[in-house]
Amino acid sequence: MSLSQDEIFEKVQESLVDALGVDDDEVTREATLVGDLGAESIDFLDIVFKLESAFDISIPREELSPEDILTNSQYVQDGTVTAEGMAELKRRMPWADLEEFEKNPRVQDFGNILTVGDLCKYVESKLGQ
Repeated sequence: MSLSQDEIFEKVQESLVDALGVDDDEVTREATLVGDLGAESIDFLDIVFKLESAFDISIPREELSPEDILTNSQYVQDGTVTAEGMAELKRRMPWADLEEFEKNPRVQDFGNILTVGDLCKYVESKLGQ
């Protein structure tokens, strides 16, 4: 089953409205999940569950939430992701736009980079489109 980008966005939007209790018009492609929509780490479990149901896909937790990279001293020094850590994030999350984060890669800011658009690209990659 092939879905258009708009159809994917609508289903992602619906999942986020359900999971986060936000309004449709708040869920734009540019909105960040944490900064704009107020998602907390516990919400990501609900988001993942709703996306898995909506698209009939399986989402391994580490693909959306690379905590093992962000908490690994091999990849983080003084609260900042190292070049090696950035390379690992890009390898693991090719669908995410990490360009802004890379300019000042503080671990505490990581949650503010994932957008609804990134989530749509992720779903597209899972659907093999």
